[in-house]
Amino acid sequence: MAGRLRREHEPDRDRDSDRDADQDADVQISKPKHSSVGLEGIAESLRYTLAESGPVRGTKTLLTMNQVGGFDCPSCAWGDPAPGERKHAEFCENGAKAVAWEATRKRVDREFFAAHSVADLRERDGYWLEKQGRLTEPMYLAPGAEHFAPIAWDDALALVADRLRAMDDPNRAVFYTSGRTSNEAAFVYQLLARRLGTNNLPDCSNMCHESSGAALAETIGVGKGVVTMEDITEHADLLMIVGQNPGTCHPRMLTALEKAKKRGARIVAINPLPEAGFGRFHNPQTVRGLAGPGTQLADAYLPIRINGDLAFFNALNRILLDREEAAPGTVFDHDFIDHSCDGFEAARDTWRALDWQRAEELSGLSRRVIEKCADEVMAADSVIVCWAMGLTQHRNAVATIREIVNFLLLRGNIGRPGAGPSPIRGHSNVQGDRTVGIWEQMPDSFLDALREEFGFEPPREHGWDTVDSIRAMRDGKVDVFFAVGGNFAAATPDTAVTEAAVANCGLTVNVATKLNRTHLCHGTEALLLPCLGRTEHDVQAGGEQFVTVEDSLAMVHASRGRLMPGSPELRSEIRILTDLAEALFGDDLGWPEMGRDYRVIRRHIEHVVPGFHAFEERVTQPEGFMLPRAPHDTRTFPTASGKARFTANPPTAAEVPPGHLLLTTIRSHDQFNTTVYGLDDRYRGVKGGRHVVFLNESDLKAFHLSDGDLVDLVSVFSDGERRAPGFRVVPYPIPRGCAAAYYPETNVLVPLDSTAETSNTPNTKSIVIRLEPSEARSSEADDQLIMSQETQGSTVSGPSS
Repeated sequence: MAGRLRREHEPDRDRDSDRDADQDADVQISKPKHSSVGLEGIAESLRYTLAESGPVRGTKTLLTMNQVGGFDCPSCAWGDPAPGERKHAEFCENGAKAVAWEATRKRVDREFFAAHSVADLRERDGYWLEKQGRLTEPMYLAPGAEHFAPIAWDDALALVADRLRAMDDPNRAVFYTSGRTSNEAAFVYQLLARRLGTNNLPDCSNMCHESSGAALAETIGVGKGVVTMEDITEHADLLMIVGQNPGTCHPRMLTALEKAKKRGARIVAINPLPEAGFGRFHNPQTVRGLAGPGTQLADAYLPIRINGDLAFFNALNRILLDREEAAPGTVFDHDFIDHSCDGFEAARDTWRALDWQRAEELSGLSRRVIEKCADEVMAADSVIVCWAMGLTQHRNAVATIREIVNFLLLRGNIGRPGAGPSPIRGHSNVQGDRTVGIWEQMPDSFLDALREEFGFEPPREHGWDTVDSIRAMRDGKVDVFFAVGGNFAAATPDTAVTEAAVANCGLTVNVATKLNRTHLCHGTEALLLPCLGRTEHDVQAGGEQFVTVEDSLAMVHASRGRLMPGSPELRSEIRILTDLAEALFGDDLGWPEMGRDYRVIRRHIEHVVPGFHAFEERVTQPEGFMLPRAPHDTRTFPTASGKARFTANPPTAAEVPPGHLLLTTIRSHDQFNTTVYGLDDRYRGVKGGRHVVFLNESDLKAFHLSDGDLVDLVSVFSDGERRAPGFRVVPYPIPRGCAAAYYPETNVLVPLDSTAETSNTPNTKSIVIRLEPSEARSSEADDQLIMSQETQGSTVSGPSS
């Protein structure tokens, strides 16, 4: 049958060559792995590093990453061990790839742009674009021009300043940032935007952990996790890993989990896909890890349905309630509930009204399985719940996380060692960016402090988040789109709508290290401003500089690049922003001084942001310092009532019509966020391609599909349908009625208006789709698939989300 996958014994093509339209024609499928890292991980790290940055440059970067006096990994936001516990090779496979990606010897210079028109570059995929190398000098695309051309720094910044001054309303500018921006750059960035007069500061948090922040701020008064590294490694009795794939997305977390496991902690993994990181961990830092059997991390794996987490935690809390009522005083921490919490009665009534059949249907887990999980909870004095975007990108995401807080409050699992909520952030300083002011809704207390420090009145009206910024660009309300880092058009939902929206702007400006697809979705005119990477030495007029970052566990520490810059024309993000501010405002707030010496910025942060007292002194200590979080430090809750809040969160789930599936987007092991390092997903057994869709074997039979058939994914929403063509079917142990495929290839399927309640986060983990035959399929197969869609009901349906 047409469209079958090539088997492993067939000839391979050059996977580093230009990709044609059938870019995944040679994809190979093998069995998924049940273990992680080991020698294969080491070999892959070295292979990629040597190919991109060479032996000397590559080794130098790897041995200084995550070390005292070195630079912080530009990949995930997982925390570092204590200085005395760090290994010589304190990095993971994806961290090594992230560094090699940045430290590459390849260059995208003026000759490259002269040889490639914008139209030509638009025909390339993101993988090819980013493999071409580092940007070397400012480039300008004039109105109507076909090629980017060099422009002097002063001319480029003057052009941006002119366009910003020409606006009749400061809210016609949007300032976006990714989570790799340092605390210092982020603080200057938000200051520039607010000095201009706008709070339009969307960031990648809007698309990932905004739901976590909304739920946690409402329930415990702090919009971030309240767990430390020591809580995880030294104190927790039970770790519940929910909607997270640590083996691929936060690989260094595996070492912490192994340490907890060897101490006697239990680990329960709750996820739609059985990821390799839940299996045996072959720690590359130990002989046992490399030569021995490794450590089995997860004691139990619960294959939950996509978006079944709210129903699961409702059911788990109901079981705990039943056991408490059967034996009063043996399950709940009544002293904590009575004195430190409110809202318990409404939550209790919701659990009592639980429909067990519905809960089992929505979660995909039997009552017996959930009872066994409750046994694990009862046996643990201290419980930590970790989660990532598998929970945050659904319509009911905020309710789900509130229900997790309910679960933790019941047994007093907040504010004591080894207990609490722990959202694991994806990008290396996305939490720090928010702490120092990158948010469209910063509270008045922050704006008041900004006014006192700088002597101007910041705007108070809330700005646009990411989704609302896209809507505004689409509707012609934005003149200037300015992005520091990131790949906005590839990271956001509704790809066609977003690309058209960005192109609707007058001027688009991207501060970046490498070329990506967003740069080709330009406005009437466009600028590419090349910046230093985190690996590179930063010397300004005030001498050698360093920056700071905040990890997922609220530790702030220094980061010092050690490599020579990839081009003499590169400027630091901070220098670009302070130079632009000076061109726009003059020296009204001391912009040149901030650009010359980052200590000046840190003094301002110290005066404006709570928790940063003695910033310079504390951050130069080897371990850095931890930001205060009242629920963890004093077991107090800065909510309106001064107490932690129980909330009522009845189970809901996405409505899946008959003949449809619920799709979640996932990351391959060869990528970080939108950056694709290669076309393999070693852990899931995919090699040489990314246009695959993982389906349960029962669904293959129901839809009359075979391993390797080619289908189109068609998302269904109230405003119409969207299509991602040419995906190869791969049987996989995922719950019935569910499907998974890689992003950003499937972001095209996410409707702009399909967002989470309260947080407005795109629902990229809850996409209702149907399968349609691709052109390569036979007409007989077409008829079978269409018939099956008409006759087969979905496994789960429910209230619309």
